[in-house]
Amino acid sequence: MATFLAMYLTVERGYSATFAGLVGALHGLGGAVSAVVAGVLTDRLGRRPTLLVAQASTAVTVAVLGFVQDPVAIAAVAFLVGMTTNASRPAVQAMMADIVAPEDRVRAFSLNYWAINLGFAFSAMAAGLIARNGYLTLFLADAGMTLLCALIVFAKLPESRPEGESTGRGAGGEAVGLGTVLRDRRFMALVALTYLLATLFQQGYVALPVAMGTDGLSSADFGLAIATNGVLIVVLQLPVTRLIEHRDPARLLVIASLLTGYGFGLTAFAGSVGMYALAVAVWTLGEIISSPTQMGLVARLSPVHGRGRYQGMNVLAWSLASLTAPLAGGAVIDRYGAPTLWAASAVVGTVAAVGYAVLGRRLRAEDQAETVETVEAVEAAGTKGAQVECARVEGAQVEGARVEGAQVEGAQVEGAQVEGAVAG
Repeated sequence: MATFLAMYLTVERGYSATFAGLVGALHGLGGAVSAVVAGVLTDRLGRRPTLLVAQASTAVTVAVLGFVQDPVAIAAVAFLVGMTTNASRPAVQAMMADIVAPEDRVRAFSLNYWAINLGFAFSAMAAGLIARNGYLTLFLADAGMTLLCALIVFAKLPESRPEGESTGRGAGGEAVGLGTVLRDRRFMALVALTYLLATLFQQGYVALPVAMGTDGLSSADFGLAIATNGVLIVVLQLPVTRLIEHRDPARLLVIASLLTGYGFGLTAFAGSVGMYALAVAVWTLGEIISSPTQMGLVARLSPVHGRGRYQGMNVLAWSLASLTAPLAGGAVIDRYGAPTLWAASAVVGTVAAVGYAVLGRRLRAEDQAETVETVEAVEAAGTKGAQVECARVEGAQVEGARVEGAQVEGAQVEGAQVEGAVAG
């Protein structure tokens, strides 16, 4: 639905592009707010209740958006739609981290991402056809499908939250709040790097069509170029995941950042649909690698009893990117031209790659330190156990010797007494 929101406001309702942009920004702002709130609710209420509330609310707000006509009401409802649609993401990602073994999480997140893109491809085509019969029909159909999904969650999906999360405390009793997340330097560094990559991906849907239009290409040409993204994700996401799922995530994210940054940088040399499609293909490879790898790393760095909050902060990075990237991209194009934006994209990708390299070095050092501590603890426990066991054995031997000695001595004495008696 959000894909067609701008067209609905400008074509169907007759509002200006400025108003459509404002509504889109409010939609993104709502998503940013709900990312944090839904993360907290995911830990406090549970994954399943948060998901049910989010989807039921989405169905209601999307349906209402189809009926309201006052500009202020449209803007307000769009904000609510942004909140409700984004609220399910922390719950879904935390639930996946709950039920999937650590060694399989990259594959699971990849499969989920693949399904999302496959569904988006079909829903976009279907939405275009449905919109021909009126946008109200489109909004109601979207609301109906979301409500159906909520019913499936209610009937089939059990709660996965580990015990103890309702109080925000883990097995050791330590509390996890938003302050804990913000003080986690490793994780917040990952969030910042995620934001940088997300701002690049957002340019593919905002700045890219503007640049292609400047080159005299049509919206149909943009559709062909951006379709490369969806096709490659559907075709390559699962095979590529099988190649990368057990490799160092930080090194993979370095590669993904360079592919993404220089893929968008390549756009500066594009002048035809084919060249634009080639640039899209390059940064799509970065997306295919980065998405499941990054989500798996988030799950790895999140404590079990704070997964909702951590996932919510990760979702916030994407929401903020969707809010700020269009504004920044448009401003750079207007003031300096599209080639400057694509050159800056290459720089941002390089900065992200360096950041992931530094983060990876720190994670590997911490892993090695933890491994050494674990080995030393195991060895110490084993040595102590052996010493105790030896002491027990030695004590038994000594005690037996004493008993045996006493018995022998007793026998000798008794024998002497007997012998003495016989002699007398």
